[in-house]
Amino acid sequence: MSSAIGVLGEYRALIEAGRLEADPAQTRAAERLDALWRRLRGYDPYPSKVVSHNGWLGRLLNRKRVDEAPDDYPSGLYLVGEVGHGKSMLMDLFFEQAEVKRKRRIHFHQFMQEVHARLHRVHRADMDVDPMEVIAASIAAEAALLCFDEFQVLDIGDGQILARLFEGLFSRAVVVVATSNTPPDDLLRGGTGCDLLRPFIDLLKRHLDVLVLEAARDYRRDRLRGIATWYAPANDDARKALDAIFANLAGGAIPRTEILRVFGRNLEVPIAANGVARFDFATLCARALGSGDFLAIATHFPTVLIDGIPKLLPSNFDQVRRFITLVDALYEHRVKLYASAAAPPSALYLAGEGTKLFERTLSRLEEMQSEAYATLAHLP
Repeated sequence: MSSAIGVLGEYRALIEAGRLEADPAQTRAAERLDALWRRLRGYDPYPSKVVSHNGWLGRLLNRKRVDEAPDDYPSGLYLVGEVGHGKSMLMDLFFEQAEVKRKRRIHFHQFMQEVHARLHRVHRADMDVDPMEVIAASIAAEAALLCFDEFQVLDIGDGQILARLFEGLFSRAVVVVATSNTPPDDLLRGGTGCDLLRPFIDLLKRHLDVLVLEAARDYRRDRLRGIATWYAPANDDARKALDAIFANLAGGAIPRTEILRVFGRNLEVPIAANGVARFDFATLCARALGSGDFLAIATHFPTVLIDGIPKLLPSNFDQVRRFITLVDALYEHRVKLYASAAAPPSALYLAGEGTKLFERTLSRLEEMQSEAYATLAHLP
């Protein structure tokens, strides 16, 4: 793509080429991103010259805050809206167009994993330094523009880390653009210690303009309208169907392993992209996972794909119980489920302990295949 025509020009070109349909809300967002693109052409508030110092830590600490940065340095953008309304697509257009040498686009949960790793590294150095100052300096040294996809705060611990980190980033005039399903004022609302997050939310709102994207259509939903959600038997044709669904929903994003934090430990999501997660049945239900793990998946991913659900047997009731808990979590958070299985839901578990309880699971699985369920917004 040519960087000369800007975000709005590229958006209009995609419409003219028939790859997108015109949408007033998307056009407004493209206009706002285009204005930021113009302000950021050649932007670099943080010169790369570093005073010579021994070791990586010394080099970072010699990168001073940009205390003299003008008060009117460009505000970033917090683009909020429901899944499927084009937020990530628009941010990707902006990122591709941005004429900023030091820029980075990253999924927010991957960013948090990196922050925790950097924090561990600084602690291991065992030096009398402010860890968050070191990390803010290192990130600002790498990028003058940070683009985050699916911004979310999962717990107060991360929120407190982010408050200090973002204070350091903004003091170094790093410009942030983020997409999220959650308005800033609702981050961690109702969670433990949510009041402690208020200073961070206020900080975000001072440095990022909030733009609500209320697109006329859910384009992700449109792409899958009329496509089956349950494939039986779980053969090669079923696998190919799920491959196509994942690729369609990922919208060109590169699949990767993602890590969710659950009660202080890591839960690995083997394949994830653009709010879509894919697992095989054994990964979810043949291991010692519980309701907290399934809740983390359900609240983080609007869409989940599961390969190879077998016929469930009384002799493996632990797997039956986990599957029941998993479906409950997905259903209660309106996650869209696509699966391949050895049989239709009605024939998955026919006899044994918990068959009465499984009747509720069967009812939910059948409802999750309906057009009415497909129209429900995800509850993160």
